[in-house]
Amino acid sequence: MRQPYFIVFTGPMFGSKTTKMLAAIERASYQNKKVIAFKPQMDDRYSQGEIVTHTGMRFTAHNIKSGKQIIDLSKEYEVIAVDEAFMIDDIAETLIDLFQMGKSIIVSSIQLSASGQVFEEIRDILPWATKIEICPAVCQHTGADAYYTVRKNRGTSEIEVGGSELYEPRAWTHTPFMNKKYGENYG
Repeated sequence: MRQPYFIVFTGPMFGSKTTKMLAAIERASYQNKKVIAFKPQMDDRYSQGEIVTHTGMRFTAHNIKSGKQIIDLSKEYEVIAVDEAFMIDDIAETLIDLFQMGKSIIVSSIQLSASGQVFEEIRDILPWATKIEICPAVCQHTGADAYYTVRKNRGTSEIEVGGSELYEPRAWTHTPFMNKKYGENYG
């Protein structure tokens, strides 16, 4: 039996996490592995039924609300890919179970909300990963590496689906929840 892998691409919005996940899916396909992909049903930014990057790369995916939906759909597949995992209930438990059954897992997801809260599903996945790649974006204020996402407006929900109209990547010096000394000036 071959050894499965569990890859997590994480970081702020606009850090090319999904692009890297799609490249990993493409590599698995070239290796003649059967790949299936999933995305949260609530994420309809670019397409229903496809994972789509900000630059337009695409891959067919099943829309799901709960990680439990993956189990029946992925029985015949070797590699399970999940985009925006933080938006899917019970995703951690399901992916860990599938990994323990010998399935390879590829995940793309932010790990912190725009207010600095850790997404529990991602926190629970990370210890199981065989590879974690932090994918920084570019800070809109400094041009430095951005490891955090900031919401441009005052939203009411910890998860609001949106793109550059709602969110931007920020460096530490311009992230209010990270930099308490300077954060009030740059919020």
